[in-house]
Amino acid sequence: MYKITLIPGDGIGPDITAAVKKVIAATGVPIEWDEQLAGESAVESYGTPLPETLLESIRKNKVALKGPLTTPIGTGFRSINVALRKEFDLYANIRPARSYAGIRSRYENIDLVVIRENTEDLYAGVEHMVGEDAAESIKIITRKGSERICRFAFEYAKKNNRHKVTAVHKANIMKCTDGLFLEVARKVAADYPDLEFEERIVDNMCMQLVQKPENYDVLVAPNLYGDIISDLCAGLVGGLGVAPSANIGENCAIFEAVHGSAPKYAGLDKANPTALILSSVIMLRYLGEEDAADNIEKALAAVIKEGKSVTYDLGGSAKGMEMAEAVIAKMS
Repeated sequence: MYKITLIPGDGIGPDITAAVKKVIAATGVPIEWDEQLAGESAVESYGTPLPETLLESIRKNKVALKGPLTTPIGTGFRSINVALRKEFDLYANIRPARSYAGIRSRYENIDLVVIRENTEDLYAGVEHMVGEDAAESIKIITRKGSERICRFAFEYAKKNNRHKVTAVHKANIMKCTDGLFLEVARKVAADYPDLEFEERIVDNMCMQLVQKPENYDVLVAPNLYGDIISDLCAGLVGGLGVAPSANIGENCAIFEAVHGSAPKYAGLDKANPTALILSSVIMLRYLGEEDAADNIEKALAAVIKEGKSVTYDLGGSAKGMEMAEAVIAKMS
């Protein structure tokens, strides 16, 4: 029996997490969900968007599935998601981008994974005003942070039968910070002679992804570039509604959809649960439940391809729970 922290989240979060719970239950994988509040929904009960009860639950269970959260205005939090990554040192962000037949896109047969450093770079938030008319932000890149994310990317590629890792940087201009990241990436690559390694300057990388995404496999990047490129890759396969995500640390992992909480659709069961379903697939693989993960992913792909029981954004009229039930009906 797995005990997993479940954060339903805000806005559409409770709807899509309910759908995903039903899909996972249909696999037979034994899970006890420890439901916890976070975000706006936690402020009324706890006076904070990140209550200690939630943090303690994640510390204890070490695995969490999270719906989208809204960072309340005026709480002092820049981002609840960033705060969670820092709290649990979730240094690796995995963002797959895969084409599914039936989802409208200008591209076909995309199968990319962005591995994003998740704890430093400009996202560290070390910034301040310089007088009244200037602002300064400090870009922090460390050897330790670069080494562990690059090694994570190569290990991910090796484990998942990938063939190439591309390091994304701007070392031609930022010779100290991105230069350090690139230096470390090259050293780590030398430990994996069976995997192809290449380097791309971030602006060129964006162009390459639009022109010939089929040339790329696993991309590893510092925090800011990884954030931007992963959204670009999501755009190649249909948008954030089909973009899963995982945040992995040494002793803890949080799985989440990339998209926001869309508060205007709260409680309407209109939202597409695909991104969170796919995030749960990554979670099941993390737990070693490969058969269950494959079962869900194949069934979801079949439902999307058929196009009958999909939500409005995928061209259908189904409710989110109806789409989840269609996925269950396709499972073997």
